[in-house]
Amino acid sequence: MELRHLRYFLAVAETANFTKAAELLGIGQPPLSQQVKALEQELDVVLFKRTARGAELTLAGRVFADEARRVLDDAQRAARAAQRAARGETGHLRVGFTGTAAFNERVSGLIRKFREAFPDAELTLHEAASGVLLDEIEAGQLDVAIVRPERRVADVVEQHDWDDEPMLVALPVGHPLASRRRVELAELVDEPFVQVPRVAGGTLFDDIVAACAAAGFEPRLAQPAPQMASAVTLVAAGLGISIVPKAITQVRVAGVVYRPLVARGLRARLALASRRDDPSAVVRNFLALA
Repeated sequence: MELRHLRYFLAVAETANFTKAAELLGIGQPPLSQQVKALEQELDVVLFKRTARGAELTLAGRVFADEARRVLDDAQRAARAAQRAARGETGHLRVGFTGTAAFNERVSGLIRKFREAFPDAELTLHEAASGVLLDEIEAGQLDVAIVRPERRVADVVEQHDWDDEPMLVALPVGHPLASRRRVELAELVDEPFVQVPRVAGGTLFDDIVAACAAAGFEPRLAQPAPQMASAVTLVAAGLGISIVPKAITQVRVAGVVYRPLVARGLRARLALASRRDDPSAVVRNFLALA
């Protein structure tokens, strides 16, 4: 028994006439009669009582019609579900993001756009250091990650430059430079730096160290901070200064001021990472929105 047999049967049931049903289906009346007869033989029941005016459902035919409609409806739902999955409208997307990216408006905006565009897709968010996120992409534990770009990644992982923002310096309110409108990087030569270490901060840490070297000094690293928001808290405690992405200014901590930093080429960069061989439509949709 095939789905077309059910469609043929229902066409006759709904028109109560083999000729009208054949016209509706776009086939000849004799082949339609043969298909229905073959269906009756397969089921070993009589579905129609032939009359002078056409065809009338038997009791068995009425019961079978109800079930046949249900089967065709289920088949159509299954087809639509498969088509939606193929278009990436459903499915499960696992997105990772580095902690310093959480304050970036483009990150929250991208996630919001995806939820609005694909409300039936399941979204799981995971925060970790960039290196950890890239390892999880490689291992297939994440689908997409918003990371500080690494210079070396596994062959199966690709990074797309996505966003960058200015870097600021976070200073204690009583610091001599706090009254300035902007601060030259070279003016921080004697300051203790409170930064997220390389293992957690990725290339952001490397870029800060390289910018300081270009300004003629090596930063004096003081208390390390587990997260960027923690670094701001440590600045408020007087343990040093910190160079942070502009988005971190959303973290309002009493005793801290943010000042624009003059440092050639120093930007907080973000990248989108995913597997090169990922065929998932839901991943493609996310990247397209980005």
